[in-house]
Amino acid sequence: MSDEQYSDYTVPGLAQENGHEIAGLLQTRLHALNDLQLALKHVHWNVTGPHFIAVHEMLDPQVEVVRGFVDEAAERIATLGGSPSGRTGELVARRHWEDYPLGKADSLVHLAELDKVYTGVIEDHRDVLAKAGQVDPITEDMLIGQVKELELFQWFIRSHLERTGS
Repeated sequence: MSDEQYSDYTVPGLAQENGHEIAGLLQTRLHALNDLQLALKHVHWNVTGPHFIAVHEMLDPQVEVVRGFVDEAAERIATLGGSPSGRTGELVARRHWEDYPLGKADSLVHLAELDKVYTGVIEDHRDVLAKAGQVDPITEDMLIGQVKELELFQWFIRSHLERTGS
């Protein structure tokens, strides 16, 4: 975020520069969460094969929770004195990951790709969580809750991909 995207305040008990730094870090998470919810919905629409209905129905609750995380992150950015951006052009320009690569495809192929997406989102969330934990326990707590749910969703996906050997 540029300087003009910040207010002259942050939350009480937090230095303004720390609040604005955390808001900037959260903007990267906001972009990732927006991208994730779009990728999940894209897979929901394009999944095929014998596991179609299980995957199709598994993804909608994930989309809803991630959409909630989007709103939570955006509101935390604003609370910290930042101006959250949900613009797609900015998301694409600032992301460091590739666009979701698949269109219509077998459910297991999609799930293998979603596993990679979740790994990237979770790793980056954990990096920001560690930084936030040094100065802002409220943002840290928010991110801990989000990571917990994201890891659970990744486990759901990995369970579909797991081979039991029987």
